[in-house]
Amino acid sequence: MSGKLEQFSYDNRIVRDFAYATVVWGIVGMLVGVIVALQIFDPFFNFDTSFLTFGRLRPLHTNAVIFAFVGNGIFMGTYYSLQRLLKARMYSDLLSKIHFWGWQFIIVAAALTLPFGFTTGKEYAELEWPIDIAIALIWIVFGINMFMTIAKRRERHLYVAIWFFIGTWITVTILHVVNSLGMPTSFLKSYSVFAGVQDALVQWWYGHNAVAFFLTTPYLGLMYYFVPKAANRPVYSYRLSIIHFWALIFIYIWAGPHHLLYTALPDWAQSLGTVFSIMLIAPSWGGMLNGLLTLRGAWDKVRQDPILKFMVIAITAYGMATFEGPMMSLKNVNAISHYTDWTIGHVHIGALGWNGFLTFGILYWLIPRIFNTKLFSVKLANIHFWIGTLGILFYAIPLYWAGFAQSLMWKEFTIDGFLKYPNFLETVIQIIPMYQMRAFGGLMYLVGALLMSYNLFKTIKAGALEANEPAEAPALVRVNESSFAGGYWHRWIERRPFQMLIISAILVLIGGLVEMIPTFMIKSNIPTIEAVKPYTPLELHGRDIYIKEGCYTCHSQMIRPFRSETERYGEYSKAGEFVYDHPFQWGSKRTGPDLHRIGGKYPDSWHFYHMLDPASMSPGSIMPSYPWLFENEIDMRSTPSKIMAMQALGVPYKEGYELKANQDIEIQAKAITESLKKDDIKVVSNKEIIALIAYLQRLGTDIKVENTKK
Repeated sequence: MSGKLEQFSYDNRIVRDFAYATVVWGIVGMLVGVIVALQIFDPFFNFDTSFLTFGRLRPLHTNAVIFAFVGNGIFMGTYYSLQRLLKARMYSDLLSKIHFWGWQFIIVAAALTLPFGFTTGKEYAELEWPIDIAIALIWIVFGINMFMTIAKRRERHLYVAIWFFIGTWITVTILHVVNSLGMPTSFLKSYSVFAGVQDALVQWWYGHNAVAFFLTTPYLGLMYYFVPKAANRPVYSYRLSIIHFWALIFIYIWAGPHHLLYTALPDWAQSLGTVFSIMLIAPSWGGMLNGLLTLRGAWDKVRQDPILKFMVIAITAYGMATFEGPMMSLKNVNAISHYTDWTIGHVHIGALGWNGFLTFGILYWLIPRIFNTKLFSVKLANIHFWIGTLGILFYAIPLYWAGFAQSLMWKEFTIDGFLKYPNFLETVIQIIPMYQMRAFGGLMYLVGALLMSYNLFKTIKAGALEANEPAEAPALVRVNESSFAGGYWHRWIERRPFQMLIISAILVLIGGLVEMIPTFMIKSNIPTIEAVKPYTPLELHGRDIYIKEGCYTCHSQMIRPFRSETERYGEYSKAGEFVYDHPFQWGSKRTGPDLHRIGGKYPDSWHFYHMLDPASMSPGSIMPSYPWLFENEIDMRSTPSKIMAMQALGVPYKEGYELKANQDIEIQAKAITESLKKDDIKVVSNKEIIALIAYLQRLGTDIKVENTKK
């Protein structure tokens, strides 16, 4: 280091902007969450409005919480900590502003498109292709700003928090680009380039690691910075943090297939996902213990300081979620948990406890500092802590209860060997009280966040932003560090950000490539079935309507090889049945029954009335009605572009078929309207309900199976 101190300043304005956005979008995301929690047990709260149904709002809720609330929280904490750890102002104030406003534009675009049904139908990646491109560009802007700041740093050593930021950036870049590959058919419509089993593997390689590398690794970086700062103590074990980082970077990326156990995914891929998921316990708990033990000797302060209380619960929730996740990846446990509300409870322990509480703690610590004042009310912060904690308990415990109830009821047989609860709706009615308690818990959590907003507002009013916080540090003297001399082996990589970036990318790619290449390149992994044919144009339109309405949020299309499922739904699902599904529709949760063998089980009139008034066909149903499907017309102008996109993706429609596809739509639609006429139902053949009926009646009929009662 040079002896001469250099004068510079930290940019607190960008930190403030992201903090404001974190609070605002957090309230929005939680409010939408409360609404969908009400909708799931009472159809009234869908308001018979197309853009306010559960199927439309549920993706909005997940995107708002993940990318708006948590995303802005990541950037808030990163911009604050990075400057101080590197002893340098961000490389470019302009890039910081572009990043901030670009990210808010993306959030607004999501809020404007998802409720109106513009979705890819891929969980946590529902945004359509123009928005995906915008995400990639803004993410690159963030990366340039971060790495150029690292390059001009005044601190040679890169602290552990920065490793997690680097690992997050490169991994999210890879995940987003690969999973978002799509074939556009119009400005806001595209099809995934992957199909069926391959799309499922890519999606959950992305989906699991969106949780890992967007909701976890950047927040671990924030934990390693803000917990020691708030406690005024050094991190417990620096060596443990090294193991924590490299083990997570390498192991996490393999675990995605544990979301697809007992599905049509090849067994070897499922086993890999399980093995690496179990391995994750060690580094995850190592990180949790590192965070908690940082507070050793400071427990008296923890009891008095609401900031540390939030952080302790956050780290504990991280430990709970990262133990529970690997346990749920065991096949015998997954047979119970998958498709139930247990999974939803597990996810929200992470979201509400880990992400939410750590964000709240950081906001309470950071806002008074950049505004040069004290927190308005420590008492209000303590009230927020207890309301939020109780909210998590009221939210999660009923969902665990509901999950076990669902699984036990789905699998129970009578002494005579028949399903005890053959009607799926019986299980739904049984868990409605749990759904009501979950909504109450979510409301409590929202109230706590509103109290925080008021507390922070009063804090901000009492202070004044120090937009350019003065600082000084000696200039960094560049030295030759080509060997390990002068320190332990890991110091070599700690001082080389770009080498760390490259090594992180290699470790991440290994897991993805090992799982994907055989699935894509070895034909025996996805055996073809000659009877499986492409969707007709009318069925293709119906499938797009199914995705637009978010039906996949409540229904699966994957019958697992369990006796309880084959008795209830029919023959278990085969890999070759999904080769033309762009994207796949296997689902993540069953609020309603599986639909893979629904085709031909009921007459067309049943589906007609079921979409118009679900309770008329299934008394006590919590499914909303879809009256607009009986008014909206099929967009036949888009048919040629959809057919050509499918042809480009390898679906074997005949050359030139796009020119006559609409003729086939009219023929098939007329046949359905004639079928409905026999039951005294008069409907024009160009309505969306006709296309949806065509799609539902096609499901699972390519191979001959014996349908059973629902």
